[in-house]
Amino acid sequence: MSSDMLFILQWYGAAAAAIAAFTVALDLGRKPTGWAFVLFVTSSVAFILYGFLDPRPEEAIASLNVVLFFINLFGVYRYLIRKRPPGAPA
Repeated sequence: MSSDMLFILQWYGAAAAAIAAFTVALDLGRKPTGWAFVLFVTSSVAFILYGFLDPRPEEAIASLNVVLFFINLFGVYRYLIRKRPPGAPA
């Protein structure tokens, strides 16, 4: 993969994660938090690709983001897909 594409993946992942974290910290409600988790998912995908495709593999970054990918998917489910509000009886 070209060094330009790796550069873009690395910096997109960092910027997307920062924006998503700030959005979650603002606590703007379920929908904005859910969309922040979508942004976290794209950040994780970018870091996974960057970590495994770099000529000098960054396995730690990629492996961490595999785990974060699934955590973030759970966040998307919890805030955008699930109809029951948190804390409501089952």
